[in-house]
Amino acid sequence: MTRPGAPEAALDPLLTGHCKGYPTTAAPRRASELAEAGWNVLAGDLPLPLAVIKRTALEHNLAWMQRQVRQWGIDLAPHGKTTMSPQLFRRQLDAGAWGLTFATVTQLAVGVAAGVRRAVLANQVFDDGDLAGLQSLLQAHEGLRVVFLVDSLAQLALIEAWAAARPGSRRFEVMLEIGVDGGRTGCRTHAQALALAAALHASPAVSLVGIECYEGLGAQGRSEADAPYAHALMDRVDAIAGHCDQAGLFEAPEVLVSAGGSAIFDLVAGRLKPALARPVRGLLRSGCYVTHDHGFYKRMVDAVNRRCGCADGLRPALEVWAAVQSRPEPGLAILAAGRRDVSFDIEMPIPWGRAARGARRPQAAPASWRVTALNDQHAYLRWDAADEAAAPAVGERVGLGISHPCTTFDKWHWMPIVEDDYRVTGAVTMHF
Repeated sequence: MTRPGAPEAALDPLLTGHCKGYPTTAAPRRASELAEAGWNVLAGDLPLPLAVIKRTALEHNLAWMQRQVRQWGIDLAPHGKTTMSPQLFRRQLDAGAWGLTFATVTQLAVGVAAGVRRAVLANQVFDDGDLAGLQSLLQAHEGLRVVFLVDSLAQLALIEAWAAARPGSRRFEVMLEIGVDGGRTGCRTHAQALALAAALHASPAVSLVGIECYEGLGAQGRSEADAPYAHALMDRVDAIAGHCDQAGLFEAPEVLVSAGGSAIFDLVAGRLKPALARPVRGLLRSGCYVTHDHGFYKRMVDAVNRRCGCADGLRPALEVWAAVQSRPEPGLAILAAGRRDVSFDIEMPIPWGRAARGARRPQAAPASWRVTALNDQHAYLRWDAADEAAAPAVGERVGLGISHPCTTFDKWHWMPIVEDDYRVTGAVTMHF
């Protein structure tokens, strides 16, 4: 069933040999038709390098996070910028997400085309073109709700100037953003936040409907440091929300209180429904949970699992497979994948598996295997001298885990959905 307002082209696009990772000799197919092809990644049916999503891990993660937010009594508005995939947006909404989060109006437009009807723009909107684009989306799509962030009187002045030149424009719904010293956006002081809240309430261009913060920049993966950091931030949010509530500054039947990256989301989840005079909807915005990873977020969520007592938490669902193209010297193999194919902004890819040419089942990679550098389309795989006997052969396939899924997704136009035996049973597309 197609969600109202979600064009078929957005949810079931046509894939062709012009897409990296799609067989150049294969006829074009719609994403929904890929299972009929009978392809298997480890059978060599698709060209490498190739990023794939494991279906069972993906579905586990969707259900796990939705179960967690229900237990916390809040809602999920996952960050769409992680994947920019209409098919994954649909899966998140169908799993129970309240809406989606985006960073730009352009990203929002992709989500709206895919059927998103409630959205948070977790960023400041102030440019004339963006304000016009947002107003156009709101007018064109009945029932669309979008809330964006404001953190300064200067930003508010730009919004008001735009609205004043366009009588009859719809008022924008906004949340007041609370920030931290040395961080990104957001009000730094209590006094600054209160002054801005009063100005937002008085403005004819906007309606103040909530409070927002982002705790992720301070995450260290150690509960003894992360817990007091997150609680101090949420104490500030509580105090400002309480003041706005008592002063009658909120202008919606329910107040939105939102936070949540993908690293220490559990530490803010329980603080998203402060006791106010009107109902509160807590919105967690984690995005990377959908595919998780083998590196940074694995380490961070291991700590979340310990705090939550979760025996089976998030699972890595995203992998990049690459072939060994050269063994130019002892202790070094060159993989045919690089910066154009896999994330490297936090750390190098993590070799976790290997499959000899012709093998259909991956084996664990030796513990000493490591990627030490990337070029545009080459990865440098090295190992300890003691593991030379287990060195990979030219033509062998290596499975790479990633650290930070966001910057792998933006390197691909599509990714196959695969079963645990690497049979292709579906696909998602990305629109960055």
